[in-house]
Amino acid sequence: MAGKLYGIGVGPGDPELLTLKAVRIIRECGVILVPGEDYRQSVAYRIARQAVPELDGKLVAGVPVPMTRNQAERDAAHRQTAVRVMDLLDRGEQVGFLNLGDVTVYASCLYIHRLVAKQGYETELVSGVPSFCAAAARLGTGLAEDGQQLHILPQPEQIREGLKLPGTKVIMKMGRNMGQVKQWLKESGHQVHMVERCGMPGERLYGSADAIREDASYYSLLIVRENGESSQGMPEPV
Repeated sequence: MAGKLYGIGVGPGDPELLTLKAVRIIRECGVILVPGEDYRQSVAYRIARQAVPELDGKLVAGVPVPMTRNQAERDAAHRQTAVRVMDLLDRGEQVGFLNLGDVTVYASCLYIHRLVAKQGYETELVSGVPSFCAAAARLGTGLAEDGQQLHILPQPEQIREGLKLPGTKVIMKMGRNMGQVKQWLKESGHQVHMVERCGMPGERLYGSADAIREDASYYSLLIVRENGESSQGMPEPV
């Protein structure tokens, strides 16, 4: 019998945020795949290993996940990984693919899941805690209340228009564009809070756009509100 592929969300950084189901399935899988050529450098692997030390006794391998906007390059890498996964499944292996955060939100493993499922293999997605939910909890605030809208903005070109939307805006994956984003936020006059490396070593909270470092980690997430909205309990600027 062919094995089964599990896409496993490991949460945003704190190993205690792995779900019981994620821990159980990681333990049951004979093969664990993680994004990145060197699995030992994978953030998802490092998080999971703290919660599931049994990973040391498993076959763990990294898979290429190119950080590029070139669609053809991304598609080729996904197909390559899907073929590798199907070969393992044909041998009867239970395969777990670790993913930072949740497996349904901008997740690398979602593309592999679709390709493998399309070929008739059994697959399952195992939810994890999304980074923006963990960041809001760390800030001691809600994301959406009383019918308020919630908007997630993962691309720099979405920010200027996205800031005009009503409700709470979550900005993520800015990386090298943080300087420009910071300027737009200052011009908007909105309330801005940010969590850098949520649940990881080096975590830091920011209470204003002015406080944000332009060289902040890629693992930085901003929560933006219009002035006048409640920010009770949220931190003061660092």
